[in-house]
Amino acid sequence: MRITMIGSGYVGLVSGACFSDFGHDVVCVDKDERKIEALKAGRIPIFEPGLEELVKRNVEEHRLSFTTDLVASVAVADAVFIAVGTPSRGSDGHADLSYVHGAAEEIARAMKRFTVVVDKSTVPVGTGDEVERIIRETNPDADFAVVSNPEFLREGAAISDFKHPDRIVIGSDDPRGMQVMREIYRPLFLGGKAPILEMSRRSAELTKYAGNAFLATKITFINEVADLCERVGADVRDVARGIGLDNRIGQKFLNAGPGYGGSCFPKDTLALLKTAQDSEAPQRIVEAVVAVNDERKRAMGRKVIAACGGDVQGKRIAILGLTFKPNTDDMRDSPSIEIINVLQGAGAQIAACDPEGVDQSRAVLNDVTYCASPWEAAEGAAAVVIVTEWDAYRALDLDRLKSLLAQPVLVDLRNVYERDTVEAAGLTYIAVGR
Repeated sequence: MRITMIGSGYVGLVSGACFSDFGHDVVCVDKDERKIEALKAGRIPIFEPGLEELVKRNVEEHRLSFTTDLVASVAVADAVFIAVGTPSRGSDGHADLSYVHGAAEEIARAMKRFTVVVDKSTVPVGTGDEVERIIRETNPDADFAVVSNPEFLREGAAISDFKHPDRIVIGSDDPRGMQVMREIYRPLFLGGKAPILEMSRRSAELTKYAGNAFLATKITFINEVADLCERVGADVRDVARGIGLDNRIGQKFLNAGPGYGGSCFPKDTLALLKTAQDSEAPQRIVEAVVAVNDERKRAMGRKVIAACGGDVQGKRIAILGLTFKPNTDDMRDSPSIEIINVLQGAGAQIAACDPEGVDQSRAVLNDVTYCASPWEAAEGAAAVVIVTEWDAYRALDLDRLKSLLAQPVLVDLRNVYERDTVEAAGLTYIAVGR
């Protein structure tokens, strides 16, 4: 199949590379000339394990290419995927669909044959209807079908998620569009590798938001249980294991920590709330999740201050991990941002390190000293704080750490370490829910 991917960001680039690895002919389109030139030169603009090698292999085998020429690539495509950004609007939290609508207009003008237009971007319910209206108004003679095909990719594991999905969701009432989608995904469902769930377009759109809201709810639930564990002398890890082994609940997303962040959960929960408000169907549980998670990040900053005796004025605090999760360079809504803001507001001096996130961090954090290693960050610090559970921070030399610190305090916001081990090294250990 000939596939055009509009947007060469995280979703578009990963999806395009994976589709080409299935044997499809894929062209990734982007208006950013510098990004396209970089991709042509083999430079990947995001950090995702395995992506550079995947792109290189499929470019060399002439199945994957990059261009700024949307018209030429759409004209010959069997399917055009819209994979542009849908950030939250600052005014009301609704998803900003201007890039989606703009792409729909350009696609409409470029169509020369029957084309399946696929909403891959995360979009509110009814967006497919609007895309269809825009295309029909822009090009009344166009022969097309609009399909919803939400992505379920985890940053840091996106290639595996794409190639080994739990399910493939396709929303369409057009049999021609559905048949093209079945052919595109045929390598995945051959032999029962992944079920294809066929449903209406609006159901598919809502599935993505509902799924992310539910996962955000699990994270927020276990974080509040962790607070209760601290008050009553329980261990949240034992509680999480005890409930997670119930197959009605499941073990994933039950790791207590500093709150969720990233490119999906924060904006998708807000967009779902806006849709619910507009539809007069309040989602009170999700409203509480958003509010609790926002406060959670600031509370973790206060937790660090308390661990330092209630005063961090003029003190150096070492932050290990800046990105919202390991194996990505994504800083969007990372808990580290609010934690650092709270600490700086209390007069702390921040020394931070991260294996991949420093460049992105510079755009959202001010007055931070960036260090090349945990040891450099810890030197003279009143506390070391593990914010992101990178592998590089899971087996630190605790004796060396203690020798560098001005005060022997380790605040483990990801529950990476065992209390006995840390305290045996002479460090005060502060964890979450333990």
